[in-house]
Amino acid sequence: MTPEPITPIVAPLGDAAVLVTLGHAVDRETNQRVHACVAAVRTANVPGAIDIVPAYSSFAVHYDARVVDAAIISATLREIVGAAMADNYRGDSGRLVTIPVRYDGPDLEAVAAATGLTIEGVISRHSAPSYFVYMMGFSPGFAYLGDLEPALRLPRREQPRTRVPRGSVAIAGSQTAVYTVDTPGGWHLIGRTDLCMFDATRDHPALLSAGDSVRFERIA
Repeated sequence: MTPEPITPIVAPLGDAAVLVTLGHAVDRETNQRVHACVAAVRTANVPGAIDIVPAYSSFAVHYDARVVDAAIISATLREIVGAAMADNYRGDSGRLVTIPVRYDGPDLEAVAAATGLTIEGVISRHSAPSYFVYMMGFSPGFAYLGDLEPALRLPRREQPRTRVPRGSVAIAGSQTAVYTVDTPGGWHLIGRTDLCMFDATRDHPALLSAGDSVRFERIA
């Protein structure tokens, strides 16, 4: 179902940022609006804007308070976002990134049991869709990917692990992800990839960006 359009809400976020809210639900249509508006703001080269950070249904614009004040940048953003939404501005489409996966995660069998599926059923359902990168967060280069098939949706583990190896492919709730660095985590681990998801020495350290699409490809 396509969410009803809402009037963008532009509000201060601390003393050097503005939050633009376009909805209140986690759904692909709202998130695509966010990315379209972010693209429009970037194209406009707003004076004083330093960084733009998209989230599920909103985005933050961080600015240099020595260059522009909150009232002026808020008014500018209202104008840009309003025009983008009125014109149904789409911006540039993201890339399609294929991630090779060995489905041998330590939670694979438990996920199959909890969902009532076979192991092959879990693998085929996880690797079939094209996922959408809603937002980045948690750790460097970590992408929140949706939407996971309903048959695979489980709450997070009751006992999080103190260390999840980088490259682990995991699921929780309606989303899936790849851990980019060794870190604690509470998602269910169903596989792993050797693809480097984050490398600080690269020109673009994170392999994925918000707005990209992802396919998981099973490998032996």
